[in-house]
Amino acid sequence: MPFNMNPELQVDFHTEAEGNTNIAFHFRVYCDYYVKMNSRQCGNWEEEVRTSVISFEDGQPFELGILVLSNEYQVIVNGHQCYTFPHRYDPASVKTIRVWRDVSLTSVTVT
Repeated sequence: MPFNMNPELQVDFHTEAEGNTNIAFHFRVYCDYYVKMNSRQCGNWEEEVRTSVISFEDGQPFELGILVLSNEYQVIVNGHQCYTFPHRYDPASVKTIRVWRDVSLTSVTVT
């Protein structure tokens, strides 16, 4: 899934099907700048985790995987584990996953 004109990617794991108030895991890439991860409860963002390590290249296709492990999320980019984020909320509470911003999806697999 390559970036389009504006290099941003966002993936949110929502705990509610509607309303989108709580986010168990928020992953956002600002290509060429930084990656941030966070969670949100009752409309309030919690402590943000930010890194300037960018595993994406503007205009290049990439494969993104997010593993839900017992204690953390692991973000895999092009087969390499790049980022981790500890669970702040029970991953079983996640109801929807939203992938958005400036990306074109070519496929999605949930296992």
